[in-house]
Amino acid sequence: MATKLVDLVYWRNMRRTGVVFTGLVISLVSLFQLSAITVVSHICLGAMCVTFSLRLYYKLLELLRWNPGVHPFQSYLDYDSTLTDKETVMLVEEVVLLIAFAITEIKRLLFIDSMVDSIKFVVLLYLLTYVGVLTNGLTLVITAVIAVFSIPLLYKKQQVRTRRMVRTVKAFVKRIRNLCLSLYDSVRPSSAPEPAPKPAPASAPVPKQKAKSK
Repeated sequence: MATKLVDLVYWRNMRRTGVVFTGLVISLVSLFQLSAITVVSHICLGAMCVTFSLRLYYKLLELLRWNPGVHPFQSYLDYDSTLTDKETVMLVEEVVLLIAFAITEIKRLLFIDSMVDSIKFVVLLYLLTYVGVLTNGLTLVITAVIAVFSIPLLYKKQQVRTRRMVRTVKAFVKRIRNLCLSLYDSVRPSSAPEPAPKPAPASAPVPKQKAKSK
């Protein structure tokens, strides 16, 4: 499954990726004007118009003895898309682990387990309020689909230039951080020196006793 997705994203089969990408974008754009049920129904009807016409055509050829009874979609019918018991258990476990991880993270952020992470979450939510005003979720989904099908291919074509730009940006960020740290060190008040320990008072000399004369 993961290999097929990678093949689609990197356009290794141009025709298949083009059909999937075009279908996704057209379907999502259609949702602006129509409901999801209407879009799905029209897509299925359009697909069945094509498949039904081809099936009738091949059936007519079979009746005229011009076709040995080959089904035009036999390869799709023979493809086994069922899941075994092991694969089903693994898939359910992955979904449950993902949901449990998401719930744990949201609970940790909402109830301030870490101040820094919660502040980042608050900033993200605040920015999302502006994103929600400017656009809607469907537009973000369409943008994400276009990005998924374009950014990996663009990175593959311009890999050397992209890495060079990333190194330049990292060097610039590092230079700015070092400059800020040096400014902070120069402005930060130096800690007061510790008082030197007082010298111990010298002990008074012990007076010598005079020898008694016999």
